[in-house]
Parts: sequence; C-alpha cells; structure tokens
Amino acid sequence: MKFGNECYTWFMKESGAYWANKLDHMIEVTAKAGMTGIEPIFPWMGDLADPGLLAESLQKHGVELAAIAFVEDWNHPEETEAEKESATRAIELLKRFPGAVLCTVQMPTGRHDLEQRRKNLVANVNSVSRRAADAGIKCSFHPNSPETSTNRTEEDYNVILEGLDTSVTGWTPDVGHIINGGMDPLGKMKEYAELINHVHYKDWDGNPEFALMGQGKVDLVGVTQWLKDRDYDGWVICEDEAPRAVDDPDGVTLHDGQWIRETLIPSLT
Repeated sequence: MKFGNECYTWFMKESGAYWANKLDHMIEVTAKAGMTGIEPIFPWMGDLADPGLLAESLQKHGVELAAIAFVEDWNHPEETEAEKESATRAIELLKRFPGAVLCTVQMPTGRHDLEQRRKNLVANVNSVSRRAADAGIKCSFHPNSPETSTNRTEEDYNVILEGLDTSVTGWTPDVGHIINGGMDPLGKMKEYAELINHVHYKDWDGNPEFALMGQGKVDLVGVTQWLKDRDYDGWVICEDEAPRAVDDPDGVTLHDGQWIRETLIPSLT
C-alpha cells in the first residue's frame, strides 16, 4: 500500500480562501512528510488545474497524483447540467494521469427527504462513475459524517453501498467518518471488503469529532494490518481534520508522515 495526503487539511481554514491557489505548496509539504501521493479537491486546484502545470509540480516534488476529490450536491434524481459539466472537466483532467482515482463525495446539505435523496445520490454517483470508467478512470465513493450528511449512519451505508454499481464504482472507507457515524471502522470495512479500492485515514476522539493522527480512538494499526494481510495495494490517504490543522496544516501533515514512518509501519507484522 502507498500513503498519500488529502488537501482538505488546508481547506479547513476560511473554507479554502486562506490557502487558495497554493497546491504546489501542499505537494511540497506532502513530499517533505515522506508521503508519495496527493489528493487535491476539484475544483480547488488553482493554476494547477492545468494538467501540464500539475504534472510539472508533481514531478518536481516526486509526488504522484493519487486521486482527485470530486464534491457535488447531487440532490436531484439526475445530475444537473452544472454538475455534469464539472464532472466532465474532472474526467478530462484525470485522463492525463493514468491510475489516479476519481473519489466522489457528496456535499452535506441536510437529512430531509432522506430515502429519496439517498437514491438520488446513488444514481448520480453511478452515472458519473460510468462515464469516468468509460474513459479508463478508477472510481470510488467516499461517505462522510456531518450531521447534515445523507451518508453518515450504518443504515445510510447499507443502503448506499449496496446501491452502487460495483462494475464501475468502489468504496473509500474513511475510518474517522465511519466511527463518527457510530460504527466500528474495521468491522464496516470487513463487511464491505470487496468494495474497497481507496482508503482515507483520520483519527477521532469524539471531542467533539476528530483528533490528530495517532492521538485518537481509531485502531489505525489494526486497520492497516488488516489491509496488509489482504494484500491491499492501493492508496491510504491521510485527511487529518484535527482542530490543530486549521492554523497549522503544514505541521499536521509533517506529524502524520512522521507517525506513519515511526509508529504505524513498525507496528505491522
């Protein structure tokens, strides 16, 4: 397995405004942390949304494009024209980076009309993934856990994961979001093991939510050992949302890389 970094750690400050157009810096810090991949947020990529410029930055720092986090509302039975156009642009970008994952994420906007909106989410994710798969792109759906998310509880997971078109879409378990939704991360991963093709790590302590990696209650060693035992060869992406990340995303990223090298990997058998 390979370890990478998610750009949401920087996005947390001022909803992305503070670190706007600083993706090259994020790639540089990711490399300094000893991680080999990065997952930017589409369309929060600034000048590096240009595939040529992105490729130059990645090569300069020795980092791969692991994935792109593609976030939309998807509140209607079919994609809106704006959502479809955005997906087309993300797919075109990913076509320039073979092997990078299209990681789909729904923007949390409420749990009203939950049954229908979960169906809408599944239909939209499947639609995007089918077009991306036709372009040779690997796809994976990433649930989240804010109270306004349609995909945060065990019932949500069961309905949505079992509705995915598994011929074109896998699942990205985010261990921090799973436990924040009241589930056991490893237990849920074992239940839907055949869907896993991308993984997100964050730690959690319930005070009220996320903790610095290695300082929370998620059994990251146990989860990683299980992935290793299954010969998982995809990405493990660190998406640290600890409160410290708001003002010190660089430091949090460097900490995570050090914790992976010095604590997590030596703990595996």
